[in-house]
Amino acid sequence: MRVTVYRSAALDRGALAQVRESGLAPLLRRSGDALGVPSRSGLAVRLTDDEELRRLNRLHAGVDAATDVLAFPGDGRGWVGDIAISVERARAQRPASPPAELRLLAVHGLLHCLGLDHDQPERAALMTSETRRLLPEQDVPDLAPH
Repeated sequence: MRVTVYRSAALDRGALAQVRESGLAPLLRRSGDALGVPSRSGLAVRLTDDEELRRLNRLHAGVDAATDVLAFPGDGRGWVGDIAISVERARAQRPASPPAELRLLAVHGLLHCLGLDHDQPERAALMTSETRRLLPEQDVPDLAPH
């Protein structure tokens, strides 16, 4: 899977260093391979701040609040989708390891783009299991239905 990562100009040097450390593009390519995503498919990831996530959440979900990750599934014809991640929120949610939180959010967004969800207990369990399979080196919390 082809992965393009866009970084917002709003990110400070510390955030950019943590983004580099997280290795999101290679992680998402490996995850796509493991999930059977065709190698010619594309995915875009936007790394930004709470302000932009709030704007996107309001525009697309009608929720006037920032969130950590938003996923916009693609057309199913070679475009996996678009993921927007708040680096600001990732740093706040896991201050001891923002790169680990960024990896978790990226995989979470990819799984949403591929149709997985955590809206019911069984689906949450499957999404948790897939996330753990793709991120075996880090702690992954159980997803609760929303």
